[in-house]
Amino acid sequence: MGNDVVSFRRDDGIALIRIDHPPVNAFSHQVWQGIAWAIEQAGGDSSIHAVLVSAPGAHFSAGADLAELERAAAQGETPGPDLHALLGRIEDCGKPVVCAIRGACLGEGLELALAAHYRIAAPGARLGLPQVRLGLIPAAGGTQRLPRLIGVEAALELCWRGEPVDAETALRLGLIDAVLPGESAAEALAWLRGLLARGAGTRRTRDRVIAPFDPAVFEAARGAAERAMRGQAAPLKAIDAVEAATRLTFEEGLRLEAELARACLASGQSRALIYAFRSERAARKIPGLAGDALWREIRRAAVVGAGTMGGGIAMAFANAGIPVVIRDASSEALERGMATIRNNYSISVRRGRLSSLEAEKRLALIQPRTDYSGFEEAGIIVEAVFEDLELKKKVFAELDEAARPGAILASNTSSLDIDQMAAVTRRPDRVLGLHFFNPAHVMRLVEIVRGAATAPETLAVAVALARRLGKVAVVVGNCLGFVGNRMFEQYRREAQLLVEEGAWPREVDEALRDFGMAMGPLATGDLVGLDVAYRIRKLFEARMPPGARRPLIEDRLYAMGRLGQKTGAGWYRYSPARVAEDDPEVERLIEEIRREAGLSLRPFTPQEIVERTVFALVNEGARILEEGIALRASDIDVVWLNGFGFPAWRGGPLWYASSLGLPYVIERIAEFERTVGPHWAPAPLLGKLARQGRTLIDWQR
Repeated sequence: MGNDVVSFRRDDGIALIRIDHPPVNAFSHQVWQGIAWAIEQAGGDSSIHAVLVSAPGAHFSAGADLAELERAAAQGETPGPDLHALLGRIEDCGKPVVCAIRGACLGEGLELALAAHYRIAAPGARLGLPQVRLGLIPAAGGTQRLPRLIGVEAALELCWRGEPVDAETALRLGLIDAVLPGESAAEALAWLRGLLARGAGTRRTRDRVIAPFDPAVFEAARGAAERAMRGQAAPLKAIDAVEAATRLTFEEGLRLEAELARACLASGQSRALIYAFRSERAARKIPGLAGDALWREIRRAAVVGAGTMGGGIAMAFANAGIPVVIRDASSEALERGMATIRNNYSISVRRGRLSSLEAEKRLALIQPRTDYSGFEEAGIIVEAVFEDLELKKKVFAELDEAARPGAILASNTSSLDIDQMAAVTRRPDRVLGLHFFNPAHVMRLVEIVRGAATAPETLAVAVALARRLGKVAVVVGNCLGFVGNRMFEQYRREAQLLVEEGAWPREVDEALRDFGMAMGPLATGDLVGLDVAYRIRKLFEARMPPGARRPLIEDRLYAMGRLGQKTGAGWYRYSPARVAEDDPEVERLIEEIRREAGLSLRPFTPQEIVERTVFALVNEGARILEEGIALRASDIDVVWLNGFGFPAWRGGPLWYASSLGLPYVIERIAEFERTVGPHWAPAPLLGKLARQGRTLIDWQR
């Protein structure tokens, strides 16, 4: 009995309600209807003494059905049934209701469990309210029941941070009543029968009294949320909802929660964050990869180059449990690289992110070498040497000899031609780019660069490997700078030109920071190194038409040895704590270059600064789509959200442009072409889509 996604049966006085809505038991309207019906059946059956709610799949529930949420937001409606009333009926059931949890129990899944009388979990379970990650807040009583169950401070953390906890932590918090030794349905049923044997009855979470707490916890939480999730509204609304639980009745708190949840659902931030969430999953779908392609598992890896990137890549492999050999020709460079790796693991241990035992285990997987011994065992070898094409070609020729037949050779280049590296090998079909972002063991993004000869199987292995490493992989085409750095160069060029035309460095950086970027473009140059920026800029300038406008100031900073944070001075001067300070020397240089260039100077508003830089991203992104370098507009946004600190609540540069409306964006780009220079010529795709009444995010190849 039941419906297609919720079943109901009796087992010797126990009602068994099973949620079966693959792949992750998302809570759709149909699921909630099935649960409501099943609870009604159990409550009205005198032969039933208790209810066990479970799910047969890998997860109890990953949360709400996003498609239903999006439809409701578009129509200005509240999604699904009245969840407050439905969960109230579960809580009011006169027979003990137990939720047996395994895998993920997130969002509405946990809110259901909070309305049950008891909660038990398998060892690998994860429980949480991650709605803020989608610009939402719990809307089914989670903000009202949770502080009554586990206390205000713990509830605040779960609600505004959105980070799940494991089963042992949930038990310690009082979120669940027991961690079962295994995951079988029989164990859960036995636990429930033991509960009945002890004469346990029902207990309503909403009746619990909130434990005493310091009211200052709310302001502390707001400050932490504003720092950690800058610019986002949902974390602050989640805090407001939890605070309401401490000063309103339960019913009044539910009404406020519903009001705040509706405001979040209707917001542009929520739509952008849901789009970003979906975009990461869309990036996994690569045309041309047959379902029966051989997805070989990489059992061993090797890395060439023990510098910052090479060491980080080796750590990424070790963190995924993959043994890795790391080589550098210089024993001194190799030891420096290994010392950095050891220090990184020590930092993780000090911060409580790893146990000492786990850090030692991972470190033992990294084997240093000054030759190619051990490379013959690797299924993939990643080259991470200095960004020089001739050097990389030399290394690839050596790797072709050292690697076993069929092994994949990958370059960590951020900009250079993968096909030229493949051409010096006898296995061009096994060559591709794996562009990790610094620090490679932390940053989520990997651009997988498909060369002209890269075989589908090679690509498939790389995509699978990236997921195993915990990375967000985006497959891109081979061109100078690929997707991320090709766009980044245009973005930073406009930032530099703005300074030449009258803005000051801090004005530019603060405007982009206030927009939501993790760092301003000039401060980012100082972080990466103005020597690195110089080399990349010269690659792009070599391809610019004669007479095209080139930025001037950074070349002079580079010539002066001001390379950024590494030398203590770049666009800014840096204190020992690496705090950026305005430098009169840079201001004098800027004024000198302005005079030499004979430019007309004027002030710029923050909006003008944002449009000049962000619309440069949009225009270049449109060209990348036209050329087929990116498969989808959403892939470009994934690159910028995960690799360059673009604010997720704005969806990415192409989503942001689409939300503004292409006619406005095109109008501004045309104005920049007239006032700044011909490099601002609008990408033809923009006009084409605007004439069709479409947006960039509608487009895919």
